Amino acid sequence: MPYYIYIVTSHKTASTKSVKLVTEYENFKLAKTEVRRLRSEEQLQERETYKIIFADDTAQAEQRLSEFREESIAREWEK
Repeated sequence: MPYYIYIVTSHKTASTKSVKLVTEYENFKLAKTEVRRLRSEEQLQERETYKIIFADDTAQAEQRLSEFREESIAREWEK
């Protein structure tokens, strides 16, 4: 399964996101290196971020990235 790099845009309502495929890699180390380079060199808009996801295909990757996930609860010792 390949690793996909996406630009994820969060909209004003927290439950909606849009995704745009940037590239894909077969190797995690290469994908990680590329996303670090993109994050350091490319300036994105305020609500955009680069994400790496491991999935069977682009449809599954986009579905996973678009689904709503609740904020994690920070424990007292994690603050």
